[in-house]
Amino acid sequence: MTVPRRDFVGLSAVAGLSLLGRGQGRPAAVPDDLAGADVRALGEAMQKGATTSHALTQRFVSRIATMDKAGPAINAVIELNPDALAIADQRDAERKAGKVRGPLHGIPILIKDNIDSADRMKTSAGSLALAASTPPRDAFIVAKLREAGAVLLGKTNLSEWANYRSTHATSGWSGRGGQTKNAYVLDRNPGGSSAGTGAAIAAGFAAIGIGTETDGSIINPSSLNGLVGVKPTVGLWSRSGIIPISASQDTAGPMARSVTDAAILLGALTGSDPRDAATASSAGHTAPDYTRFLAPDGLKGARIGVARNLAGFNPDVDRLLDAAVSALKAAGAAVVDPANLPTANQYADAETTVLDYEFKDGLAAYFASLGPKAPVKSLAELMAWNEKERAREMPYFAQEIFDRAVKCGPLTDAKYRAARAKCLKMTRDDGLDAVMTRHRLDAIISPSNPPAWVTDHLNGDHYTGGDTSFAAVAGYPSVTVPMGFIRELPIGLSFTGRAWSEGTLLKLAFAFEQATKARREPRFLPSIG
Repeated sequence: MTVPRRDFVGLSAVAGLSLLGRGQGRPAAVPDDLAGADVRALGEAMQKGATTSHALTQRFVSRIATMDKAGPAINAVIELNPDALAIADQRDAERKAGKVRGPLHGIPILIKDNIDSADRMKTSAGSLALAASTPPRDAFIVAKLREAGAVLLGKTNLSEWANYRSTHATSGWSGRGGQTKNAYVLDRNPGGSSAGTGAAIAAGFAAIGIGTETDGSIINPSSLNGLVGVKPTVGLWSRSGIIPISASQDTAGPMARSVTDAAILLGALTGSDPRDAATASSAGHTAPDYTRFLAPDGLKGARIGVARNLAGFNPDVDRLLDAAVSALKAAGAAVVDPANLPTANQYADAETTVLDYEFKDGLAAYFASLGPKAPVKSLAELMAWNEKERAREMPYFAQEIFDRAVKCGPLTDAKYRAARAKCLKMTRDDGLDAVMTRHRLDAIISPSNPPAWVTDHLNGDHYTGGDTSFAAVAGYPSVTVPMGFIRELPIGLSFTGRAWSEGTLLKLAFAFEQATKARREPRFLPSIG
């Protein structure tokens, strides 16, 4: 499906502004390799006067027009910010006056369309029910982006409602945005739910992006699109102003083409937020600059466990995992293989119960935050809206998860509390904490994903492996980094650790990235058969 016409209007408006900007004395040069340029290289080019934020933003807009809406038609960007070039001009003026806010100053960034921005863009979670919804205030992390001097370029498509509507959903599809493609092989799925961010950053539509995760929604699309993705400890980044699924598992996080870029963004958006009580626990655990952890020899002396029971789903993935283990050893790590997680597959039903209860509760609070003009005010109203607009909203799959969640009671229910307690015991006490303590580990590794499957609207997704649930349910951090390819399809390696161990995980992931150089740019192949 194509992006609805209303979003082409936004695209055309920004593209028109970019054309008007030419010939007005602004440098038009940008680094030749736009798709692969990192945040530091772009910042240095602006600092040297080789380019400007305006010119850089203009080039990204042009690339989106020619590759997202035409050409390979990735369909990753759901809406462009009509004020992006004006913001870029402000950042250029500040730089000229000697005010540089930090490494993100003037850097264009895309964010997922479930993150509030109080501007001329909408925040819809991909749902047509919220297609005209403008929140009254920025999400905390969007406010931090603005403070850091970033240029909010636009919003990305996603699996509608962050993939929490149907048990037969297709990742990367939303009623508002249509279907996003995998940047590497176009008929393959981009993963979800942060599908648009994954495909967009892989395709070079912005310097860096933000996704959100409840269970796999950063790690999966990052790895399927050959990116580095960071799923932070719950509470490291605020969730206020993000359309919720789960108060105990939700977090936003960086999606980038390098560990360094992910580290830069991670540090910029930390901070305590009175609107999100979970952030209070991050005090003393944050680093304003996570790049200080990055060193090419960061694996030397590290102890890393291999969760072999989270592999074994694909022989080609296993071969890449074996090669990754060899690379870790060659770089100086002590590898415990296996270091299996014994509670795998023992808490899925409990997690589902927790998510259903928290989704109903959190969604009601989010709708209330929109004020009296909220298009819908409860999950029940949303379900009724979807039924009324079934032809547009449910052409491929229904709302079975909504049907479950709407029947849940309050968070004081014994059923909910027992399920949450089981989740913590299985993933923390008897899971990650137990194994890491037993083997004295700095991290546990496992494959992030299977090879991307052919997008199938009839049958939905075809996940065949790749576990994200231990870190997600525990609320612990995880970092995925490219480890190789299977027939042009990227495969990632996940580093998972205890709460607040982002610095350690980034150090290990960076050293692995530098040792293997596994990532390569997409070729936008139509198919591989």
